[in-house]
Amino acid sequence: MQQTLSQKILARAAGRAHADIGDLLWAKVDVLMSNDPCMPGVAGIFKREFGAAAKVWDAGRFVMIPDHFIYTADPLANRNVRLMREFAAEQGIRHFYDVGTPGYRGVCHVALAEGGHDRPGEVLLGTDSHTVTAGAFGTFAIGVGNTDAAFALGTGTLPLKVPDTIRVELHGRMPPAVMAKDVILEVIGRLGVAGATYMALEFGGEAVDAMTVEERMTLCNMVVECGAKNGIMAPNAATLDYLRARTDVGFDALEPDRGAAYARVLEIDVGALRPRVARPHAPDNVEDADRLGDVRLDRAYIGSCTGGKLEDFVAAARVLRGRQVAVPTFAVPATKEVLHGVITTRIDGESVYEILTGAGVSLSSEPSCAACCGGPADTFGRVDAPQAVISTTNRNFVGRMGHKQARIYLASPYTVAASAIAGRIADARPYFEGSAA
Repeated sequence: MQQTLSQKILARAAGRAHADIGDLLWAKVDVLMSNDPCMPGVAGIFKREFGAAAKVWDAGRFVMIPDHFIYTADPLANRNVRLMREFAAEQGIRHFYDVGTPGYRGVCHVALAEGGHDRPGEVLLGTDSHTVTAGAFGTFAIGVGNTDAAFALGTGTLPLKVPDTIRVELHGRMPPAVMAKDVILEVIGRLGVAGATYMALEFGGEAVDAMTVEERMTLCNMVVECGAKNGIMAPNAATLDYLRARTDVGFDALEPDRGAAYARVLEIDVGALRPRVARPHAPDNVEDADRLGDVRLDRAYIGSCTGGKLEDFVAAARVLRGRQVAVPTFAVPATKEVLHGVITTRIDGESVYEILTGAGVSLSSEPSCAACCGGPADTFGRVDAPQAVISTTNRNFVGRMGHKQARIYLASPYTVAASAIAGRIADARPYFEGSAA
């Protein structure tokens, strides 16, 4: 029987040749990740259920990454990181990317990729909904709660129901000023915030095959915003090259079977897409950027696991080069590696760092989730007044970036940069007039 990519991976994880939609399988966990908002809770449940002296199932497969609320004076946030350090020392955790150390990376979903932890054909769990980002590598990656994470931490297994799959076929060639963020906003707009509840979104088509690793990560990152269990795609050559440079752990890249049965097939011609914006207060409240030119802005923000990767900053710099922002604009690289790339990557002889700061962007040198999820009052770039902000982040729910009355618009780095210059939501296509499609 023909299987989707998610079916294949879950069947393998359960030691079976085949998995039917709806089957509840005991899946072997290849990688488990937890970060600072959840790790103290995970550790507490683990010790309560398995015993104070219990050891984790595999100290080499549990990855710990503080990233959400780390550059703050808040005592409770600091306590979470201290508890992570204590647990890592007790258990001999080999992959603890501790803040303030040479090994620190940054935002967990990008750090997992950089550390070579996102591998094809594997099951990866994380105590954060955007763990689905790893699906860009052909990984069955999902977010789980603290109790499920604690169980996996003690046993290396977790019961998982095999999801049905929506196949998203992306055809054509991406036009100038359109990025993967615009594509996933289009998908979410078509499906709605609950349109893929407990389903996999499996991406394919020539447009996906042509995408870079980071753009593929953007696609998978936001599938949870339409209720999906996971996002996934077969790795392309660029993805395999990226992985081989970052891990010596063997992996087996799988592909969906031809003729696999899908709940639905969504066909999108990316060549016909325009820059898209999600209006407050839902990611599926999507409109073309050029229809929102009357929306005045107070701030612009570039960052997060969705929009804080190197390619995101390069894209913003292409629009901002030689221009000035009209509203306070904040930028927070997702990881130290991204920050290094911002400093060293050049556009016509000028570094991305020089372009951004020269345009008036306030660029943080400390990677973290920062203002994406609000957090303590001293979180970088947090909105503390009812303002309108356009952001490369993934959620625009009420209160998401700090203030309950803030109006958050989600867009690609191109659109955010163009809007920062205009002081209102702006279409970035005029900046690319004359570019080849």
